[in-house]
Amino acid sequence: MRPWQYWLNTVILSSQQNPPRFVELVMLTLAIIFIGLWGVTLQWQYLTLSLSYGIGSSFSILVRESMGPRPQFQWTHLTALLLLVISFYSFAELIK
Repeated sequence: MRPWQYWLNTVILSSQQNPPRFVELVMLTLAIIFIGLWGVTLQWQYLTLSLSYGIGSSFSILVRESMGPRPQFQWTHLTALLLLVISFYSFAELIK
């Protein structure tokens, strides 16, 4: 029981210290879960939810990083842009 309590306290503390990053982490975790469910069931609803969470978290990362004290280009920007391109391409293929 002690490790679970420590883990819960860590999650609560991280959500209080940096709420935007915590929300991005939750969104990316849900995107990974839904893309896994889509891989098993092949239902387009899971793919759509996964791509939506990916796009939302990417935009959130880009906005948060650009407003921070270091607005120069970083690996985080590149990763977020790559996720956006892949998500938009997947949405275009899903619509066809």
